[in-house]
Amino acid sequence: MTSLQPSTHGSRPTLRKPAPLPASGRAPWRDWLALGLLMFPVLLVAVDNTALTFALPEIARSLQTTGVQLLWIVDAYPLVLAALLVAMGSFGDRIGRRRLLLIGSVGFAAVSAITAFSPSAGFLIAGRAALGFFGAMLMPSTLSLIRNIFPEPNRRRLAVAIWAAGFSGGAALGPIFGGWLVEHLWWGAILLAAVPIMLPLLAFGHAVIPESRDPKPGRVDVPSVLLSMLVMVPVVYGIKELATEGLSTMPLGIISFGVAMGVVFVRRQLRLASPLLDMSLFGNSVFSSAIAANILALFSFNGFILFLAQHLQLLEGMSPSESGMAMIPALLATVLAGLLVVPLVRRIRPGAVVAGGLTLSALGYAMVAFGNHSGGPQLLLAALLVLALGVGAAETISNDLILGSVPASKSGAAAAVSETGYEVGSLLGTAVLGSILTASYQHNLILPAEVAGSGSTPGTGLAGETLAGAVELAHTLPAPLAQAVLGTARSAFESGVHITAAIALGLMAAAAVSAGVVLRKVPKAT
Repeated sequence: MTSLQPSTHGSRPTLRKPAPLPASGRAPWRDWLALGLLMFPVLLVAVDNTALTFALPEIARSLQTTGVQLLWIVDAYPLVLAALLVAMGSFGDRIGRRRLLLIGSVGFAAVSAITAFSPSAGFLIAGRAALGFFGAMLMPSTLSLIRNIFPEPNRRRLAVAIWAAGFSGGAALGPIFGGWLVEHLWWGAILLAAVPIMLPLLAFGHAVIPESRDPKPGRVDVPSVLLSMLVMVPVVYGIKELATEGLSTMPLGIISFGVAMGVVFVRRQLRLASPLLDMSLFGNSVFSSAIAANILALFSFNGFILFLAQHLQLLEGMSPSESGMAMIPALLATVLAGLLVVPLVRRIRPGAVVAGGLTLSALGYAMVAFGNHSGGPQLLLAALLVLALGVGAAETISNDLILGSVPASKSGAAAAVSETGYEVGSLLGTAVLGSILTASYQHNLILPAEVAGSGSTPGTGLAGETLAGAVELAHTLPAPLAQAVLGTARSAFESGVHITAAIALGLMAAAAVSAGVVLRKVPKAT
């Protein structure tokens, strides 16, 4: 169509062509409306991940759970999710990404509604596992659909930044949202909230979100699906065991089994004409480096949160909700950094932005490694703010590089690999840095002779294992002795934090250099 406009040079009208449609062939407002609908499952998954942790004490009281059951209530979801991400990403490429997203949304909402009224711990664990099954359909689908809705790099980059902002924003809202629901309603309300959150997507998603799939999908290789599960479940479970039990034979053996299955999986993919996961994607240095940057960004962030949460709650005396509120500025900084780097890559190469983000993460750890944080939480919270800015910048651009470096037909598999990197990075940050922190604490702790030499004092063994155990022990002791126990526990913990931060600083600095070198040839955005 054309439009008539008055001429500024005479009385005859001139013809002016309307602005061209984007490469998607759709009106721009429809693309952004589709992105808005995609944000609902993103927010839901992010809120659900953080909100439920604040409901665990209430769940334990309500369902009378054992310690093992409580662990499985937490672990069932990420284990199933990680096991199925690669398979679901590949399924989305084959059957249609919108179709998989809507199936996952219906299932997630329905299972959430049922699980909210769990009569027993076993029922809740089964419900969490089912949520992991449907959750594995959601996140890869949203990211791969963005790749196909926004084929132009600049619009896609902004869409990815908004996607990442939604995820970070949801994580920030989770503690507030979950705490309010538990306080005013009951723990099941956190799960039941999934139903109204999903309604807009279910009502309008089919009409607004365009379908996309691999035009030459090939058949689904069932053995590859099973092998992918035999890779991810042992690896994820083993890493979680390392984080809770420390370095021992069993978790290392479990991880080794997963790695061995990974070798079998890769060899099978290389032989298949239509593999579940196209291994040639990893031959692309941009794709592989961006995945590594994603893993390390999440590694640094979750490792930092691990010891910061303990410091705030056990040494500063904050409640879980107060400590969550204290971290919100840093989470918002992650959102802000992700949005600000979108125009920045028009002036600076993306590789430099990713390397700069990882450098900021290293700087955050340097503030902890060489700073004195015994006078309060201010330094640690400032360091988290610096680290969060780096994570937001690196994560947004690395996700865009992941999507932009692969054909649109393989975007589901690429998004699944990216999401798997999220899970593995988060778990590794907790397991590796957590294990170093625990080992250093145990090595440096010297309890007062009156406590260490008394076998009748309850909690002495736990005090030697964790900071929480030392705090619990102090509550049972007379004031002077309690202060002595807290003082030596604080000293041992802070010594461990310094060592852990120094190791993380070295890792992040090396990652920044590597990203800068490998991604240096990626051109600036036009």
